[in-house]
Amino acid sequence: MKNSNFSRQEENNNVWLTRQDTSNFNITDYGVTPTVFNTEAEVGQAMLNELYKTAEAKEGDINIALLGGRGAQQLHRLLGELAESGEQDALLARLNVFTQDALAPMGMANGLSFVRDFERILGDAFFKKIKSFTPMQTDTNDLESALIDYLTKLEELGGLDIFFIGHGPEENQASHLAYIKPFSGAQQHHVAGIIPISNSILEHHISKFKAGGSVVSESDETECRSSQYILTLGPAAILQAKKVVQSVVDADSAPAKIQTYANVLNTKISSNPLEAKEQLNANPGLWIRLHANAKSFVLSNLGV
Repeated sequence: MKNSNFSRQEENNNVWLTRQDTSNFNITDYGVTPTVFNTEAEVGQAMLNELYKTAEAKEGDINIALLGGRGAQQLHRLLGELAESGEQDALLARLNVFTQDALAPMGMANGLSFVRDFERILGDAFFKKIKSFTPMQTDTNDLESALIDYLTKLEELGGLDIFFIGHGPEENQASHLAYIKPFSGAQQHHVAGIIPISNSILEHHISKFKAGGSVVSESDETECRSSQYILTLGPAAILQAKKVVQSVVDADSAPAKIQTYANVLNTKISSNPLEAKEQLNANPGLWIRLHANAKSFVLSNLGV
């Protein structure tokens, strides 16, 4: 690796980048307390309100990780409208915006990239008014070095104030957070990872984007299907964020989430570190239970 403060660990072809390997794994299960809304618009407004609360509570920059897919589209529409209206220009000028995961290798202009989807919904005015936008670079032969550059910038800015996060269904009624996959070996000190991709992930990703209204060309879809990896922020980035705001709004189009979310809601993490690591590795959706300041905004169709 090039000159870097990050070290790498590899497990089953999953590469994890870590700042420090701490052997002490402090387990405090804070549980999950969902706030149930009736419409996606209400979820979007609740997410925006969390940004307003952070803006009031601190001075200077605000560092956020955007959530891709359906979960935050209403938030992004609201932010786009604010950017167009000029109502919150002072707030927007404080935002350092990061993406949290990406398919790679893939051209940054691909319509199936989260970056293009963000641009489509947030709009040009938003990107002109924020302080900075840092996506994960996916069009390079050296994904590790590019990911380290991204992590270095995030670290230099002081880490995430808000990690906007979703909940993705996985086989065996498990789930992923960001794109931390089951049995990918993610541990509490891993800041980010490069994970081999599966066809099921690609199908889920493409169908999710199409359902969300993305216009996808045949060549974009072909390139997307040739992606080999997922870049993702890891457990350390989640646990070290000052606030985690989860949204789950698409149980109608992704009904598996009804059971996979219920499993996260109802599974107590063991106080035995080895057992806890096994639970978290098998069902990474559980990582949210270890964050002391996590909100979970869901629609009533999730059945909780």
